[in-house]
Amino acid sequence: MQDLSKFNVPKNFRGRSGWYVQLWWIVRSMMFYTSPQLFYAWRRFILRIFGAKIGKNVNIRPSAQILYPWKLTIGDYSWIGEDVNLYNLDEIVIGNDVVISQKSYLCTGSHDYLSENFRIDISPILIEDKCWLATDVFVAPGVTIGYGSVIGARSSVFKSIPANKVCFGSPARPLKNRVVKEVSVAERNR
Repeated sequence: MQDLSKFNVPKNFRGRSGWYVQLWWIVRSMMFYTSPQLFYAWRRFILRIFGAKIGKNVNIRPSAQILYPWKLTIGDYSWIGEDVNLYNLDEIVIGNDVVISQKSYLCTGSHDYLSENFRIDISPILIEDKCWLATDVFVAPGVTIGYGSVIGARSSVFKSIPANKVCFGSPARPLKNRVVKEVSVAERNR
């Protein structure tokens, strides 16, 4: 059983000094969360100032929660929806053309419930290009979601998912392959 009097945060755990972390939290609450919905460029700018690697035309909603920008990479044309929580105690890498829908939670850390000091264990998350995480998806530490995969609403992903799968459930399991439908020129021009 845990004895929380023995808990300690590992040295350099946050990746920046205490004052820098506090500065980010102040800027986040005063300038990020309060920014108007359509100020995507402003939020990208703020995140880049604090060390995030953000691609072009990334849309991040003002209610998205990002713990440590310096541990975040997002590729081009990706969307981060309302109330998404990127709990990045370790690196979170999100590819190009990725959609992470509202209320999803990507969590890179947990505790070792068998250790007496309730040790923090962290592991990065990778969301490869062209994935879609639907509403309220949970992604656990150390997970990779393969290229083009779809994770259904309210699913929980505890193990890595291969490329081009449609998955659902808790734990999420592949249900079928994601097959790209051919689109006619007329449909494209609508």
